[in-house]
Amino acid sequence: MLDLGLKDYQQCWVFQERLVKRITYSQMEDSLILVEHFPVITLGRQGKEEDILASPEFLHQKKISLFRVNRGGRVTFHGPGQLVAYPILDLSLDQKDIHQYIRNLEKVVIKSLGKLGIEGRSISGYTGVWVGKKKIASIGIGVKRWITYHGLSLNVNIDLSYFSLINPCGLYENDMTSLAEILGPEVKMDSVKNLFVNSFCEVFLRIPYGWS
Repeated sequence: MLDLGLKDYQQCWVFQERLVKRITYSQMEDSLILVEHFPVITLGRQGKEEDILASPEFLHQKKISLFRVNRGGRVTFHGPGQLVAYPILDLSLDQKDIHQYIRNLEKVVIKSLGKLGIEGRSISGYTGVWVGKKKIASIGIGVKRWITYHGLSLNVNIDLSYFSLINPCGLYENDMTSLAEILGPEVKMDSVKNLFVNSFCEVFLRIPYGWS
């Protein structure tokens, strides 16, 4: 498990690509990257320009980066106070089932929320996790030769007003929420990271902190 703290999105993207290559050629074992990003909007493979509601001038003024990336899904926002997880896993060693992998990522979030007394749920036909009618976690993955990259984001204490700049994941009627909105501002990122890692290890059958 690699905790990168607050990191530039592009640097982290390049880092993921390096890890994917190393795992592909058996130079390292599976890994899980945890990170927070400086404000950035990313467009996935199905992303459309109209899903970005702010002008390029406004984004530049607010120092919000914009990237088109090679993951599934449409548009999402990352920023401080949001836990982003990038599992770099070799699915060929387990089961070559991308659909099940995405469902497992949802289970990780739902387990993590449950440990905080929050009932999370998935919605048939969509990816991500909701609390009530509001979305709290988004998922967008990439897979190369059965090695996963990109991943998911969980809103911890992020400024939710940023999501007004986009149509999150292309769901025009969608509202976003966060742990801080549900539980109060005392929610700490480090505590959420610990819960998340433990839940991830339970779902993917890993030994907590026993893998890189």
